[in-house]
Amino acid sequence: MHAPTDPHPNRLTLQRHLASENAHDMQGTLATVHPDCTFRDLAIGQVFPGLAGAERHYRQWWTAFGNVVERSPIGTARWIDDETYVAEPQYVGRHVGPFLGLEPTGKSFVLSFTVFVKFRDGLFVEERFYYDLATLFRQLGRERIAAEALEKARRWAETGL
Repeated sequence: MHAPTDPHPNRLTLQRHLASENAHDMQGTLATVHPDCTFRDLAIGQVFPGLAGAERHYRQWWTAFGNVVERSPIGTARWIDDETYVAEPQYVGRHVGPFLGLEPTGKSFVLSFTVFVKFRDGLFVEERFYYDLATLFRQLGRERIAAEALEKARRWAETGL
């Protein structure tokens, strides 16, 4: 473990990743992701394997919401160890594209979430994020999520089909 005054070995990768993600720069974002990565969206139950999966994950959110990730005014961020980062940021966006069978509503939203990032070889190898999908849908003006839309989203995350 590094002393508090030492730069964390994965901090620069994290900063580059967040800057690229917020700029919707796919090439820059994927440059910070390990080829063996897995992204897990626990609210939907999606598992995105490998770089192709990571790209699907980002395209899903960017296309649907044009979102950016911000530090939450009440959230925290901590390095658990040299390879694990945990944060409570928030997504801020507007519903501009289809998402889970819901056509764009144009409504804005703020969605708090918790994310666990694991690093390997200085790159993101796993990202798990947790949020309340019902809270997001309420902000978009919907109360229900179609079960078939969730199942379709889960299959697409893993295969791209």
